[in-house]
Amino acid sequence: MLTPQNRLALLMHGGIKGPFGKTGIGLLRYSAAPIVAVIDRESAGESLAALTRIPCEAPIVASVREALAYQPDTLVIGTAPSGGLLPEEWLPELQDALLAGLNLVNGLHTPLAEHPALKPLLHGCQWVWDIRKEPPNLSVGSGKARHLPCKRVLTVGTDMAVGKMTVSIEMHRACLARGMRSRFLATGQTGIMIEGYGVPLDAVRVDYASGAVEKFVLELGADADVVHIEGQGSLFTPASTATLPLLRGSQPTHLILVHRAGQTHIRTFPDVPIPPLRVAVELYEAVAAAGGSFYPSKVAAIALNTAHLSETEALEAIRQAERETQLPCTDPVRFGAETLVDAIA
Repeated sequence: MLTPQNRLALLMHGGIKGPFGKTGIGLLRYSAAPIVAVIDRESAGESLAALTRIPCEAPIVASVREALAYQPDTLVIGTAPSGGLLPEEWLPELQDALLAGLNLVNGLHTPLAEHPALKPLLHGCQWVWDIRKEPPNLSVGSGKARHLPCKRVLTVGTDMAVGKMTVSIEMHRACLARGMRSRFLATGQTGIMIEGYGVPLDAVRVDYASGAVEKFVLELGADADVVHIEGQGSLFTPASTATLPLLRGSQPTHLILVHRAGQTHIRTFPDVPIPPLRVAVELYEAVAAAGGSFYPSKVAAIALNTAHLSETEALEAIRQAERETQLPCTDPVRFGAETLVDAIA
């Protein structure tokens, strides 16, 4: 588990400008531990704040060896490539980090604590945190979460990697600011790095996936006013299997639909169209309720990702989404999460 006392270097080769850097971007935005260097050979020497719009002055360097000048104590793999596998060309970077005495945080599917090229380099109090491990003592889902008295807010998306974790964290923090007993359930590697707690859903066997979500929601919801559950995947993505277990395990009282403004097709499957937002709302509500078998979840609001738009364009996109769905809408990163919290309150 990371603490505010750790000093992090993010390994992100190609991730700042490329499509797979969401882990590093999430940590840059929300990590309690300071980021002292970002390693990205494609962006070395450029301004991190200018590239990401995140107010972080950490330098971008080309290698782990260069990052050592900024005295990190932990290297975090800050990308999430398709399939979650470790690129072979990164192995020397990890070896350099361990030889220099750094800890290692790994959110990939490739386990590293027992890796034959890395384990012999560990010494003293060094540790490797392989996040994608199935929690112990899981069982199948039972739908028990629908009996909790707290609100259960699940983010769902029109595609993968549209900002579901970000929306959940922004809403969680806005609820805390209102004095609510709010909890955040991380379900992916980035959220777990930030929160230090959660279920790495894509590492759980499918038979136990809804049960794993249920177990954690029951634990968090026992003394909470609201539990924010980080969404994964999308019902519209052919490669995604995570959304249904989240719906069944959390039995959400509210859904927040997350969409990248202007996106019309699944990013990694350009032949698969994304339906109109009003159709997406209807589908998610129908699947969540399953004809009355489960909690009658409703989409309470639309969270729009407008990072690629100007402010004027973003405001018009928000107004268009509101007209189309007759639901409140905002970009919580750009304009705050109050509109979304009002919608569930």
